[in-house]
Amino acid sequence: MTGEPPVLDVDAIIADPTVRTVVCCGAGGVGKTTTAASIAVRAAEAGRRVAVLTIDPARRLAQALGLEEMGNEPVAVPTIDTSGGGSLDAMMLDMKRTFDEVVVTHAAPDKVEQILANPFYQAVSSSFAGTQEYMAMERLGQLIGEEVDGRPRWDLIVVDTPPSRSALDFLDAPKRLGSFLDGRFIRLLLAPARVGGKAYVKVVSVGMGAVTSAMSKILGAQFLQDMQTFVAALDTMFGGFRERAEQTYALLKAPGTAFVVVATPERDALREASYFIDRLAEEDMPLAGLVANRVQMTYVPSLSGARALAAAEQLEAEPAEPQQPWTRADSAGLLRVHADLDEQGTRHAAAIGRFVAAHPDIALVQVPAGAHDVNDVQELREIGDYLAGQ
Repeated sequence: MTGEPPVLDVDAIIADPTVRTVVCCGAGGVGKTTTAASIAVRAAEAGRRVAVLTIDPARRLAQALGLEEMGNEPVAVPTIDTSGGGSLDAMMLDMKRTFDEVVVTHAAPDKVEQILANPFYQAVSSSFAGTQEYMAMERLGQLIGEEVDGRPRWDLIVVDTPPSRSALDFLDAPKRLGSFLDGRFIRLLLAPARVGGKAYVKVVSVGMGAVTSAMSKILGAQFLQDMQTFVAALDTMFGGFRERAEQTYALLKAPGTAFVVVATPERDALREASYFIDRLAEEDMPLAGLVANRVQMTYVPSLSGARALAAAEQLEAEPAEPQQPWTRADSAGLLRVHADLDEQGTRHAAAIGRFVAAHPDIALVQVPAGAHDVNDVQELREIGDYLAGQ
């Protein structure tokens, strides 16, 4: 490692009243949800009115927060310390319900039921590629705009981004939606609804003939008809979709947003984090820094892994002594565990060192690997302490 990187100061982010949105992002499986929840708990107990939006459907987070369940509407978390005047509401994204609300809000009133009942819409709103990412930011926009007595309901919103195969999927979702709405295929599907008579026949025969034939064979004529009906019904709200996509992207670039990239100290996760950090820089988006999560620390630096392994082999080679409560095999086993952890810690340190060498100006904080999943608010507080460098 060529030098120590700047330290990511989570408490400074929490204390800054101009920061209204913290976005935890990164590849799937790196601990974004737990990181987001820990930041939210710490901010609420520091006196801020916080909402945390998670995408993780696992019940363990709700249980850790002391909630029976979480849904698309905010629920007050009863287990935090509110003596500082703060509060915490938690919710889990319901992608289908959020999409339904977008339709109800933006579609022409006489088209709403037609859209909601369409089989193709029901499939798109539940599983279409990119829908989860876009709806996460759509819900975030709704939360930011929510007011009580003329002021924002929350002064800080922490969002856990969807578990995409690529962290860039989240960043690209609004643009992909706009491209989809402007695509040639969508225009062709809309053409029959916009023209009639001979013009309709001409458009279908020239513009859609080959596509319809191919898709009908693969998907079936009924599916294609449902899709065309769905797109025609959505025609009146396409402008609203595009506007929302543009607003969402503008929201991501606003000074009041802080991106916190989360990665485990493994090659693939840190490579993904590097791509995402570079992309944020290209788009001039506000990066706070990187959380290196689940780092294996070396707690006995005086005993190297190599020495521990050599000692274990020596113990195993010596004859066992009878009637000992703590056998040589037990000692050798512990030494081997230490050697494995030391090797893992050395690998993690090297991976983080390579990241720092490539991104020397990126603020970073390390969170040690835990022995088990987070089970309660106290353990979320402990992670928050690590995030604050304590």
